[in-house]
Amino acid sequence: MTAPLRVLLADDQTLLRATFRLLIDSCADMEVVDEAADGGEAVALARLHRPDVVVMDIRMPGTDGLAATAAICGDPKLAATRVLVLTTFQTDEHVARALRNGASGFLGKDVSADGLLDGIRTVAAGDALLSPAATRSLIARFLTTPDPAAGPVPPVDLAALTAREREVMALAAEGKSDAEIAGELFVSPLTVRTHVQRAKTKLGARDRAQLVVLAYRSGLVRPPY
Repeated sequence: MTAPLRVLLADDQTLLRATFRLLIDSCADMEVVDEAADGGEAVALARLHRPDVVVMDIRMPGTDGLAATAAICGDPKLAATRVLVLTTFQTDEHVARALRNGASGFLGKDVSADGLLDGIRTVAAGDALLSPAATRSLIARFLTTPDPAAGPVPPVDLAALTAREREVMALAAEGKSDAEIAGELFVSPLTVRTHVQRAKTKLGARDRAQLVVLAYRSGLVRPPY
C-alpha cells in the first residue's frame, strides 16, 4: 500500500486551516502532518516534518508565504518537498514571484474542494499547476524580468539538452499538457513525460514548474509580445 501524501498547512486563518485539515484528512491518500500560522513557522515545520506538499498562503504576518517558499525550495534537505501557493491575491506578479521562488503550483482560495485535493496530488507528482485566472502571457512577461530582490540569476545552459528535449520543454512552457504535446509531435504521452524528466534532470529542475521558469529565463520561450 502506498504511503499517504504528507501535507503541511501554512495559513494565518485558524478556521481555514481547520477546514483544510478536515478535507485533506478525509482522503485515504493524504494526511496533514502539521499547521503553521506564519511563514517562519512554515519553514521550521517543513524542516522538521519534510512533508511532500506545503499548502502555502502568501499574505501572512512576519515572514510571508513568498519568502517562506524561497526558503523551503532553496533548502537542499527539502528537495522532495513541493509548495502549492493558495491565496486570494491572484495577481500575475504574485504568480511569477511564487514560481521564481520555487513554487510548483498556484491556486486561488475560491478553488473547489476537489480542485484543492487534485492540486495537491498534481504538484506531489512533480507536475506544474497554475490557476486558470493566471494569464500565461503575463506570467511569462514577469518571468523574463529579473527580480531585483532575488539578486543575480545564473545563466541557463541548454546545451546538454537534445533538440527534442528542447522542443518538448518549450511546448510545456507554453502551458500544454503531455497529451497536447504528444498530439503535436506525433508521439505518445509517455514519451513526452520521458523527455520532460530528462530535461529536468539535466537542468537540475526540481519539477515541471521550475522547468517552465528555466525555459523563459533561457530565452527558449518568449512572451507573445
